[in-house]
Amino acid sequence: MKPSTLEEAVALTQKFTSKPSNEELLKLYGLYKQATEGDNEGERPGGFDFKAAAKYNSWLAYKGKSKSEAAELYVELVGQLAEKYV
Repeated sequence: MKPSTLEEAVALTQKFTSKPSNEELLKLYGLYKQATEGDNEGERPGGFDFKAAAKYNSWLAYKGKSKSEAAELYVELVGQLAEKYV
């Protein structure tokens, strides 16, 4: 069950029967944001909002990748995760 588009991959994540690890979820988040919005130009969250900071850093890790390249990586990652979680 390999997705071929970003939309198919997003739909497939809804069918996961168990939750991916935090590291996997952060990769999915960062790639999705890069694929849909491009480079992260926002302000880094401050204080003790560790969850927001982790998400910010995950998205920032893909800076410079084109939206289509990030979408391809997202689709590929979802395909790999589907083997474990669907």
